Amino acid sequence: MPLDFDLFERIRVKPDPESLARRRFPVCEWEGCEAAGAHRAPKGRGHEGEYHRFCIDHVRLYNKTYDYFSGMGDDAVADFQKAATTGHRPTWTMGVNPDAPGTRARAPDFEMPKTWTRRSGDPRMQFRRVRAEARPEPVRKAKPLEKKALDTLGLAETASPDEIRARYKDLVKRHHPDANGGDRSSEARLQEIIQAHRLLRAAGLC
Repeated sequence: MPLDFDLFERIRVKPDPESLARRRFPVCEWEGCEAAGAHRAPKGRGHEGEYHRFCIDHVRLYNKTYDYFSGMGDDAVADFQKAATTGHRPTWTMGVNPDAPGTRARAPDFEMPKTWTRRSGDPRMQFRRVRAEARPEPVRKAKPLEKKALDTLGLAETASPDEIRARYKDLVKRHHPDANGGDRSSEARLQEIIQAHRLLRAAGLC
């Protein structure tokens, strides 16, 4: 019975690892190398998903000099890295792309009725639009010392910063000794006005 010598050798003799690798993998693509190309190496930009086949020694040499961004400028590299954070998929800021397919128009501001509950099940229940311009501005309530300072200047708690500054200038001119021919009888009143203004300025009211 004729015997296949190669098959016979593989059965009777412990196979050489290199010989087995040559049978399983293609030949190394490195010029002049006949070893098994058991290792993959990417071909580079523009050939994503494609690989060279090298032996272990030549894949190491290839990887040392491999540069995916070779030939790209700094700006192009920065743009690529920025796009890579989203997997190179297009993105939009919320509400910027209302014309995209499947995108609803931006909903206006709504206020949930206080009587609404998840279990109410009332089909007539609707949200009420709240206009931003209709919302009253919150009124800051003056603290006791601030109120006293405003009283010293003869102003109400709702006085604006411009009103406080104008009143302060007017009172200083009125009670300053230079405006009264050197009369210092109003000096105590002037000190009260200055102290009140300092307190209001420190509180951020003027």
